[in-house]
Amino acid sequence: MTQTSKPHSCAWLYGGCEIPRCNASRFLRVLLYACVTATCCLAGPRPAGAQMQTATQQQANVADSGPAAALTNVLSAACRGDEAAFGNSFTAENAAAYRALPAEERQRLMQRFSLSDDSGKPMLSSDPNNHTVIRCERAGSTTEFRFGAARVHENLAFIPITVVNGQSDDFGMVREGGNWKLLSLGLVMLDIKQLSVQWAQSDIAAREDAAAENLETLGKAIDEYEQTFGKLPESLVQLGAGPTKQVTPERAAIVSAALAAGSDGGYRFLYRVTSDANSSQGQYVVEALPQDYGTSGRKSFFRDASGKIHEADEHGASASADDPIWHSQMSQ
Repeated sequence: MTQTSKPHSCAWLYGGCEIPRCNASRFLRVLLYACVTATCCLAGPRPAGAQMQTATQQQANVADSGPAAALTNVLSAACRGDEAAFGNSFTAENAAAYRALPAEERQRLMQRFSLSDDSGKPMLSSDPNNHTVIRCERAGSTTEFRFGAARVHENLAFIPITVVNGQSDDFGMVREGGNWKLLSLGLVMLDIKQLSVQWAQSDIAAREDAAAENLETLGKAIDEYEQTFGKLPESLVQLGAGPTKQVTPERAAIVSAALAAGSDGGYRFLYRVTSDANSSQGQYVVEALPQDYGTSGRKSFFRDASGKIHEADEHGASASADDPIWHSQMSQ
């Protein structure tokens, strides 16, 4: 399985302090910050002799006990999309914060743990060292989590988890009220209130960068249209495909249906010609504005006649060529 994630501009909290993103492993970044996408199918056979069972069937005989059994329940609940069971895996303060989140954010938090947008069926087995293996099986895709040996220190425990791509991080567990609860991921102490704010900021940054990249895509498509037909398109609609898929000046089939319609990823796109559209040196500009300012994005973007993209927080209004040049937040 290959999981990819672009880095984000925000730092993470550890014990109330910020730590740089670059000190955490790729697997942890996937768990915490990836815009979660469909998980690829896994390669490789199941361990020889392993007996796969559903989470319900194996409740009474999970290979590991104590904190490992509790962590098995956490990942199994995330796989199933079981909000109630997943919420019970946190310490009391985090559990209350989790239940107070909007339904969409609760769902997305589970998806960060299961590494998929879709719910599935958790299947449990043991490896040759008698450590738990969880396979979250969905239609057409599977994610596999392999447990390592738990390190238990009185009321604290740390369990290494490896995804099939070889990336590994420790899950921290703490005993609270006689039960093991999820405490941390790698160096990140779970603070649902703080992390939910950071995740929201990260999601906005991702949508903003995607909007700027879509402006680049539209600019290239408009230039291609002009080279092909000797004039600029009158509207973005002409860049999309028609019902017959034939390439014509009215339907050039260069961009996606969403971009041709002028709306994608929480942004709307505006195109206008600034000189004679029929001349060989026609000029144009393209804008991207957040459809729901503060939720789908904060920055507005402006692609000038020279192809440079400018950005500014205009509270939903248009940016201009006088604003700073755009720099991707994901590469910072």
